[in-house]
Amino acid sequence: MSGSVGQLIGNFIIVTGSFALLFVLLKKFAWSQITAVFQAREEKISKDIDDAESARQNAQTLENKRQDELNQAKDEAVQIIENAKETGKAQEAKIVTEAHEEVSRLKDKANQDIATSKAEALSSVKADVADLSVLLAEKIMAKSLDETAQSELIDSYLDKLGDA
Repeated sequence: MSGSVGQLIGNFIIVTGSFALLFVLLKKFAWSQITAVFQAREEKISKDIDDAESARQNAQTLENKRQDELNQAKDEAVQIIENAKETGKAQEAKIVTEAHEEVSRLKDKANQDIATSKAEALSSVKADVADLSVLLAEKIMAKSLDETAQSELIDSYLDKLGDA
């Protein structure tokens, strides 16, 4: 067994020496390349995380901007509706005022037309009365009237006046 323990220790030393030599060679020739690969990978992951955060912030900024624009559009729509209502009320008041003015003007014109027609009618009646008075005077002068004839003449005059 002692030979086998010696062989085991010899193998252990050879394996340990080989491992140490491999580690030294790795450190001297490949370690910088291996760490460079890990560092590049770490930087890429870090950059991807930063890009993702930047994209998230940009998306949030765009969402906030879109929401602000939407709110502004709603406010503008409300303002446009309010302005339209005010314009409609102003137009309504203007139309009502113009209608009242037109009614008043038509009423004044109708009153003037009535007054003119009344004046023309009175003038016509006066002319007719004057003509009848002249006819009556001519008849009275042309013959001497007794009471019955005078009464008949007055009745005839009143009948003609009523017909006119």
